Amino acid sequence: MEKRTAESEGLSLIQKGKMGLFHIVFSRVGLFVVLLALQVGVLFGVFRWFENLLPHIFGGTIIFTVGMVLYLLNTRLDSTAKITWLIVIMLFPVFGLILFWFTQSEIGHRAVRARVQEVNHQTHEMLPQHPEALSALEVENPGAAALARYVNRNGCHPVYRNTAVRFFPTGMEKWQDLLQALEGAEHFIFLEYFIVDEGLMWGKILDILARKAKEGVDVRVMYDGTCEFSTLPHDYPSRLEALGIQCKMFLPVIPLVSTHYNYRDHRKILVIDGRTAYTGGVNLADEYIGHIRKFGEWKDIAIRLDGEAARSFTLMFLQMWSINTDEPDLARFLQSPVCPPENTRGFVLPYGDCPLDGDKVGERVYMDMLNRATRYVHITTPYLILDGEMETALRFAAERGVDVRLILPGVPDKSAPYSLAKTHYAALLDSGVKIYEFTPGFVHAKMFVCDDREAVVGTINLDYRSLYHHFECAAWMYDVACIKEIEADYQRTEARCRVVTKETIWEGHRALKWMGYALKTIAPLM
Repeated sequence: MEKRTAESEGLSLIQKGKMGLFHIVFSRVGLFVVLLALQVGVLFGVFRWFENLLPHIFGGTIIFTVGMVLYLLNTRLDSTAKITWLIVIMLFPVFGLILFWFTQSEIGHRAVRARVQEVNHQTHEMLPQHPEALSALEVENPGAAALARYVNRNGCHPVYRNTAVRFFPTGMEKWQDLLQALEGAEHFIFLEYFIVDEGLMWGKILDILARKAKEGVDVRVMYDGTCEFSTLPHDYPSRLEALGIQCKMFLPVIPLVSTHYNYRDHRKILVIDGRTAYTGGVNLADEYIGHIRKFGEWKDIAIRLDGEAARSFTLMFLQMWSINTDEPDLARFLQSPVCPPENTRGFVLPYGDCPLDGDKVGERVYMDMLNRATRYVHITTPYLILDGEMETALRFAAERGVDVRLILPGVPDKSAPYSLAKTHYAALLDSGVKIYEFTPGFVHAKMFVCDDREAVVGTINLDYRSLYHHFECAAWMYDVACIKEIEADYQRTEARCRVVTKETIWEGHRALKWMGYALKTIAPLM
């Protein structure tokens, strides 16, 4: 019934099952494969047609390779990325250089970087830190207060009190709650999601959004440009505009012209009137609410913030919206009075992570929690593609007696990242990290919970994409009531997992073993 209603409104306008082949071909890995094939062809031609010059060619290649090695060793790349590029350059000097230049240059995203910096500068003071909140956190936990100061230093991300947090252990529960919350919107509704796909979930939401837009509510929808290749048609924004909904794609993919297609908007944000906000792993597609099954049971989580902290998600949305649109008065969305909920406790710090500013905020928040933990850190993540620093932090926490546990998917959605994740298992297990795989299906939840007092729920996976290349968001929480619920949900999920040992890492997946080892040489490109 919902599907037919959506179609009668002209909302069901996409074809199911489209794969982003175009995007895959022009991704960094796709470009690597193309350049590798070109180099093989060129080298064959060189050997065939320039046999007399081979000593000069080999000598020039050696000099060039040595120069690139010295250059790479003195860059600011992390150690894992340096190793990857050293391998690529040494094996494929000519086209390896082209790939390195293409991915590290600012072609295509120079304007985006400049605009991001401009918007962040304009909005840096829009949400000032309340001194009493930071002072109270300093009394509670000086280490946590230091983390809050760091996060705020890297963006307009104050820590708040007077915010209620509700935890949703499934996408269905989040969806049912937000449908009711959307009905109460009076001024504005902002949605920013990595994936939007038509079906039951999005159809119900869109029906409410269209109604609210007719009532005069300012409704805005932003989704990542890769949806154009996988779930939505190119003209979908204009179709929503016809319903009175402002809509845009974030950085549509322009193959070979730009490198910004690696910097995807992976955030999941829904804000209502600046007083209620949602985030977590749940996108707007039917697999996230269990209406369809793609990889067995889909495990995801989300949170709802009510109170002052919701303003931070309002600002995060407006910052992204303003990258390619001048918004004349952002402050008007941040000044509406917010009645503090009753009986709240603890501290909430919503934050974003930008791949263009050089700061790995998402990774550093996770590492800080690992370094300050005294009893346990329990983690769920769909992907595990670690740099050396994060792997060391996980291992060091376990080696000093902290109970570090990881839940990962038992049914993978992609074989490449699944095989890469397993290459980290042995070292982590040797240090005492406990690893579990969710037997019923796919874990998409991104969560850290620590010592019954701290937690992070958001969009940030433990992989290179999230920690280096994507726009991300999350909420760090200290001593809020729902942290006990988050840990209880972790325990329920773990009870449905299989324990991974060194003997069972590749059990049933022997064919993936060599894939994982091979892909690890180019893990930062994944």
